Amino acid sequence: MADIQVQDGCISAAGQSLFYREALPVHPPSSPCPPVLLLHGMRFSSQTWQDLGTLHKLAAAGHRAVAVDLPGLGRSSAAVAPSPLGEPAPAAFLQAVLESLHMAPAVLISPSLSGMYSLPLLLHSPERVAAYVPVAPICTDKFSAQDYGGVQVPTLIVYGDGDAQLGEVSLRNLENLPNHQVFCMKGAGHACYLDDADTWHRGLLAFLANLK
Repeated sequence: MADIQVQDGCISAAGQSLFYREALPVHPPSSPCPPVLLLHGMRFSSQTWQDLGTLHKLAAAGHRAVAVDLPGLGRSSAAVAPSPLGEPAPAAFLQAVLESLHMAPAVLISPSLSGMYSLPLLLHSPERVAAYVPVAPICTDKFSAQDYGGVQVPTLIVYGDGDAQLGEVSLRNLENLPNHQVFCMKGAGHACYLDDADTWHRGLLAFLANLK
């Protein structure tokens, strides 16, 4: 993975300037892999995915991988969030991000805070989501079982068994998505990918490799 480079950039989405990091496959696979958009939680940023090696791992597996700094966070600190913290954002916001990056439909990796962005897009414009990887996201209780039941997007529900709050709440709600798998990381907390990066990467890449 040493020859995979991560490049920085900025996009304009819904009138906001957002910073992102991008890793591209050195040798694109014969069968195209869906691009992957990585979001992040409140205490984190796109830097997290670079430091953890997730951007490199995805690119090495043949995916275009982009990690964006959400409004008001990381190097997008000057951007203004389209809705208050903890309230679902308009689906059009993340849709604009994907369009600016030319990567729809994309796999969405969505931990914690970023659920306020990813869930509205998943439920209102599922055709723009190639697959969904929620990691104990917020806002799952803002939608009904019926809302979830109509979405056929392949989903890998990830949580740490030490996350007794958001992990269990999000699991209970997201299990209403018909086409889902559950990936419980033993001994891990809320930011489970940080507690066991090797297990996180194995589970994520196995899921992506099995997408039809």
